[in-house]
Amino acid sequence: MHKASHHFDLLNWWIDSDPETVFALGALDFYGKNGKLRAENCRTCPHTKECKFYWNVMQDPNCIKLYVNNEKHDGYLRDGCVFRNDVNIFDKMAATIRYKNGVQASYSLTAYSPYEGYRIAFNGTNGRIDAWIQESRPVQDVDYDEIVLFKNFSKRQYIHVPFGTSGHGGGDDLLRDQIFLPDIPDPLQQCAGTRDGAFACLVGIAARNSIASGQPVKIADLTSVKPQEKKMYHRVL
Repeated sequence: MHKASHHFDLLNWWIDSDPETVFALGALDFYGKNGKLRAENCRTCPHTKECKFYWNVMQDPNCIKLYVNNEKHDGYLRDGCVFRNDVNIFDKMAATIRYKNGVQASYSLTAYSPYEGYRIAFNGTNGRIDAWIQESRPVQDVDYDEIVLFKNFSKRQYIHVPFGTSGHGGGDDLLRDQIFLPDIPDPLQQCAGTRDGAFACLVGIAARNSIASGQPVKIADLTSVKPQEKKMYHRVL
């Protein structure tokens, strides 16, 4: 729900239709009780020299101001141990999503992958599009992400997409402008409304219910908002 809903929101926008049915599998294979070392958080951990996940939150002034100084209000530990026994969120998930317009999507998420980002591929009757987006990457020579366009019976094309000028691939600036400059043009309908947010969450809810039941889950059984073959765009702020 927390992580994958962002991906589902992108899928819904790319496919330009509402999700209809979801079947999913999930498991907790790496974090939580699977670890051999654990504590409440990194600051109180006796295994700092052994644990590869040790992170000193006190070395980051911004994290101290944003998180440490406010723990007394919400109880959230930014350096909470990922191997606590009460950690029970799936770290391996897979879902098949059928959309109202007939598109089928196969989704996989591994929370212990060695990089943060995503790979996406679109298969169509005229060819295929591949993209690999790394949100966190080491310093390197190239300053772009790459999209590969494969047309049937034709040479592949490599399209370079410059890095955004703000966080999340340039999305942070766009989001701020959409909030504080609501009249700016939005030709690609990138501004998500409440309906878009609801359907992104509903895919995650359907996936969780499917994992629990072992059966496909229809989105229409979860909400009174009926899936449409063509997405309905309503700019609601």
